[in-house]
Amino acid sequence: MKCDPTRILVVMAMTEEAQGQFEAVRSPVLFTGIGKVNASWSLTRRIVELSAAGAAPQLVLNFGTAGSATFQTGSVVACRHFVQNDMDVRGLGFALGQTPFEDDPSRLEFPEVFADLRHGVCGSADRFDTGHEGLSREVIDMEAFALAKVCQREGVPFACAKYISDGADHNAATDWQSSLRHASVQFRRLYDMLVDDV
Repeated sequence: MKCDPTRILVVMAMTEEAQGQFEAVRSPVLFTGIGKVNASWSLTRRIVELSAAGAAPQLVLNFGTAGSATFQTGSVVACRHFVQNDMDVRGLGFALGQTPFEDDPSRLEFPEVFADLRHGVCGSADRFDTGHEGLSREVIDMEAFALAKVCQREGVPFACAKYISDGADHNAATDWQSSLRHASVQFRRLYDMLVDDV
């Protein structure tokens, strides 16, 4: 995908995930806060602001840490399929992950951007996962589904790469803290590769 770096909106949940690596980039950077509500509100507001200024993003690029029982800790995984890992209205006859009474698919899909990375389905939940219950997903985070849904509804291309910081198990909190510096370096490398292609 080719686009002007100034029209790539880099999105992360927290400054801790950036570790100062994105302070000098030409792209605007948005830190949304943790969780799907903060992610949805922050990204929607920024897209509206940029669009009103005549600078609507040509790509929303999400970097973040995630847990996985499938991929090795320390690996970087591209995500282009997203599921809502909190929605459970099976008691009313809906499938797990399906939001009732809306036309949006329960699994969102976007074109491939990071062809050289391994790919995994990302499930987003408003909890720090230390177990493996829920929908079928290989990567577990707290924001990507919400960001993907905003982009789908706003008609903005979306790309996502996750650094696997932990195994979504009882060691998750400790492993996550120790991985942040390594994650930020990998995110900057991916950003530079994408911008070099412009």
